[in-house]
Amino acid sequence: MDNNVFKGKWMQMKGEVQKQWGKLTNDDLDVIDGEREKLIGKLQERYGYAKEDAEREYHQWSNMHRV
Repeated sequence: MDNNVFKGKWMQMKGEVQKQWGKLTNDDLDVIDGEREKLIGKLQERYGYAKEDAEREYHQWSNMHRV
């Protein structure tokens, strides 16, 4: 998903993001604020993923949620 689309749809996507990655807190979601790189960073932080793994997981998820 394009970063501009992701940012624009963030309010709608927050619930889906939290369903997918339950370790992300509401505070994390507020910090992410629709920025793909921040989401990937939080995935690394909360789940201990390498950057490549976090990016791969994000891309798999985003491909399932294309608008």
